[in-house]
Amino acid sequence: MPVQRAVFLDQIQERGEYRTRAEAERVARVVLALLGAHLAGSVRAELAARLPEAYALVLLAPLQATEPLSPERFVRATAAWIEGATERTALWDIGAVLSAVATAAGETLTREVLLQLPPGYDLLFGRLPAT
Repeated sequence: MPVQRAVFLDQIQERGEYRTRAEAERVARVVLALLGAHLAGSVRAELAARLPEAYALVLLAPLQATEPLSPERFVRATAAWIEGATERTALWDIGAVLSAVATAAGETLTREVLLQLPPGYDLLFGRLPAT
């Protein structure tokens, strides 16, 4: 069952310390679009099923990465997509969104998501690196 939109946005707003829900909404859309471009198959579909519909559609948008982005390049790409962002603020934004995504996904699905991504994304999801 998907997490409710208000709950999801509240988590992002709280974790990112955003003043408004609109700020949380803006960063959620950017981060989820970039994340969705790097996921495939049933993992992408299952993750989308756990998110509120509006964000599931962003995750499932037909944007497809031509090559996997390292965590560092993911941060740079996020900064480029968010007006006025720096790599430092983008890292903060990513952490707020992906930690809420991990909460919605649960531990098992989060591990499956991380298996589709290059090494180092654990920290972006607020997780310790797998050993």
